[in-house]
Amino acid sequence: MDMIPREKSNAVARGLSQAFGTTTIDDVCRMTRGLSSDLVFRILVQGSPFLLRVMTRIDERNDPTRLFTAMKAATDTGLAPRVWYTNIEDGITIIDFVGTVPLSTSEALVRLPATLRRLHALPPFPEALNYITAHKAFMWPFQSANLLPSSEIDEVFSRYAQVAAVYPRLDSDMVSCHNDLKPENILFEGQRVWLIDWQAAFVNDRYFDLAIIANFVVNNDIEEKAFLEAYFGQPPDEYQLARFFLMRQIMHVWYATVWLMLGSSGKPVDQSEKAPEFVEFHKRIWAGEITLAGNEARVVYGRVHWERLLQNLRQARFEESLRIVSDRHAREVGVRRLLPEAP
Repeated sequence: MDMIPREKSNAVARGLSQAFGTTTIDDVCRMTRGLSSDLVFRILVQGSPFLLRVMTRIDERNDPTRLFTAMKAATDTGLAPRVWYTNIEDGITIIDFVGTVPLSTSEALVRLPATLRRLHALPPFPEALNYITAHKAFMWPFQSANLLPSSEIDEVFSRYAQVAAVYPRLDSDMVSCHNDLKPENILFEGQRVWLIDWQAAFVNDRYFDLAIIANFVVNNDIEEKAFLEAYFGQPPDEYQLARFFLMRQIMHVWYATVWLMLGSSGKPVDQSEKAPEFVEFHKRIWAGEITLAGNEARVVYGRVHWERLLQNLRQARFEESLRIVSDRHAREVGVRRLLPEAP
């Protein structure tokens, strides 16, 4: 128990006692991947491995009631590992530790759409993602941070405003989402896929989860159509393809601004060397060859998304996708927009 913060040790002991009838941990190992403020440990109790999560901060994003509600719903549907203990007041969770084998991107392209379909069919999570708060944290400050050439920043945010003006917030597409489907939160034990780390789980636009997964498993138009067909149960129409494409650009802006702000320490980004190629870089992340623990890696990853974003914004498909989505809702009254306008 030495690795567990002293102020949380009694809470952890209560959890162990209720879950297993003992307060003895045979072995404990800190798991340091990710950016969460939570402390995550692999523990061995009575010869079996479990995952212990200890929340150290509670705020809008770190809300134990929402997190535990989402996790329980996923567990009850077989999407998340078994929960042995939760305590909202203490911010303690103990779940099964899942042993994993590699999941290839080609197999993920087949398996993950069905996983997302089940996830998005869950009863609505307690809260919806607050885009205003999220944008205030990184996206709007990025505009004035002078990390990249002003011409590129102006181009990106002008195009982003065009997307924000047409991208709808439709009740039929606001579903229970994980919102953080990076490779380390997707476990494969050889037979089934499990999702873990529900800290970012909110009601959100279904295309948000689809776009995150697509960063890793969708590499061309053929795979895109196969991915969406597997998710929707039929070939995607032009409107679904347009929504998906626009959401992918939203995610590129999101990822680029977050990682560049986190990694740059407020200093202009060095662009003297070419950024890694998008598909290859994501293949290496998926394979576990790259982590984003250091500032240098974070800046590189931000640039990877930024360069792909600039390429996509200059394609004819961008204008066409804007037109398709705009035309679909042009005659509808009272259509809300998903994204906030710039302050």
